[in-house]
Amino acid sequence: MLFTFFFTLRAAGVKASLSEFLMLLEALSKHVAIFSIDDFYHLSRAALVKDESQYDRFDRAFAAYFKGIEAVTGELFGSIPEEWLKKQAELHLSPEELAKIQALGGLDQLMETLRQRLEEQKEQHHGGSKWIGTGGTSPFGHGGFNPEGVRIGGPGGQKKAVKVWEKRDFRNLDDSIELGTRNIKIALRRLRRFAREGAADVLDIDDTISSTARNAGYLDIKMVPERRNAVKVLLFLDVGGSMDPHIKVCEELFSAAKTEFKHLEHFYFHNFVYESVWKDNARRHSERIPLFDVLHKYTPDYKVVFVGDATMSPYEIVHPGGSVEHWNEEAGAVWFKRLHDQFPNLVWLNPEREDHWEYTPSVQVTNELLGQGRMFPLTLSGLEAAMRRLSH
Repeated sequence: MLFTFFFTLRAAGVKASLSEFLMLLEALSKHVAIFSIDDFYHLSRAALVKDESQYDRFDRAFAAYFKGIEAVTGELFGSIPEEWLKKQAELHLSPEELAKIQALGGLDQLMETLRQRLEEQKEQHHGGSKWIGTGGTSPFGHGGFNPEGVRIGGPGGQKKAVKVWEKRDFRNLDDSIELGTRNIKIALRRLRRFAREGAADVLDIDDTISSTARNAGYLDIKMVPERRNAVKVLLFLDVGGSMDPHIKVCEELFSAAKTEFKHLEHFYFHNFVYESVWKDNARRHSERIPLFDVLHKYTPDYKVVFVGDATMSPYEIVHPGGSVEHWNEEAGAVWFKRLHDQFPNLVWLNPEREDHWEYTPSVQVTNELLGQGRMFPLTLSGLEAAMRRLSH
């Protein structure tokens, strides 16, 4: 079976060698990973993947090959029984009923009410307006509707949860995606400032011909440093959640940017930027980069490009503790202003349709923080307009 697994990885573009596969078999023979698909996943990835940019290809091939096999070691989040969160009823509300749903009075009151529900509730619940469960209009659980809810398990739908109670894993964008079109690269080339950098290792044909002619026909080779785009870019990429449908276009943009810009640094964030960002989604809980380090390390001549749908609860931007994943002491708007002050040449690329922006409060808040005319749609025309804005 593992031989076909090996060939599946190779077919998916993972550059695993036969010697690495034999090392994996040897590790299995010594019981490094037994009785757990999670353990085998981590072992096989460590043995067969040499470059972190191939993690995504490995993950997709692994998931396709072992589809239907689940680890037995998963832990339930908090003390909430998982069976409570199995959706058994779908509640369809009329516009009049939706209009009657009221918020609980702000983030602090919402979290305090959740703590009370956890203490009081003793059994599962589906539908209704109070207990933690599925469907209904309760602000706690999933599968229902409430304008200020805490999603606990289950799929998201309204994209307006104030908090999300679960551990979510995001994947890195693949920087080796082959573009189906060169248009993205052409659009990025509007942001160019060429300079010759590095060692003199490129043949200067014109100077070589002139020098040889002046040297009575004796060949006199002249070398110059390679001509490169000297523009420096910081790329901040929103990952996970509502950005999942936009992975393909973001990967194409990421791949093109890595090709076009020699001086490119990238960072990941989720929904909005706070006190830290990260370089590797697999290590985002353990290897974060303080945003102050970014502010102090990079000079103001760097161009900054944010890529994200800016679709979230407005709490996540303007309220301390508004992050869906952790408690942030300062609001995201405060951290964003610090970034904007340090790097005034900044734009935001939004993959959501532009005609939806005016109906999303968080997009409007983000636009106010950016300043006039700095959010652009992640289309070819929007990308060209953003590059023109950055080049001023």
